[in-house]
Amino acid sequence: MFARIESMLARLVTRRLSEFTNDRRGMSAVEFALLLPLMVTLYLGGVELSQAISIDRKVTLTARTVADLVSQFSSIDTTNINASLGAASAVLAPYPDSKAKVTVSVVDIDANGVAKVKWSNSKNGTPRAAGSTVTIPAALNIPSTSLVWGEVSYDYQPSIGYVVTGNLNLHDQIFMRPRKSETIPKT
Repeated sequence: MFARIESMLARLVTRRLSEFTNDRRGMSAVEFALLLPLMVTLYLGGVELSQAISIDRKVTLTARTVADLVSQFSSIDTTNINASLGAASAVLAPYPDSKAKVTVSVVDIDANGVAKVKWSNSKNGTPRAAGSTVTIPAALNIPSTSLVWGEVSYDYQPSIGYVVTGNLNLHDQIFMRPRKSETIPKT
């Protein structure tokens, strides 16, 4: 009798275990629970990365725009410089321009190939000191010429901060030749 109960109990346990291993109803929920943190991290990381790339691209466009606008003058006054620097707001939109430091400078290269800042203005930053010596790329260091130097740096702070933490300093610069004159004096 005891052997018979034991046999029935063994068959019952075996059948229940077989049903349990063949039951797939909760498997999807368990798999989802295991993959959810990874999926959320990938999503948030993708959002942050795409936003950082977008702002970095706008930093490049802003540097080019400011230098391009200034290079079109034969001489420039403070009003036109400020208007050129103000174009940075439109290029950086919809991102706040208060996090951007935009600087435009005219660099004169003397007959010996020494590059010095003729004048400089900045929005949200510090302009370069007039008369200071600067290093420019060798390919652009042509004696007795001038360059317009546009620089932009943007202090990007991730909106979520879940994947990328801390601030990223996005920076770009561009040099252009004056279009209408040898140099661009500030009046």
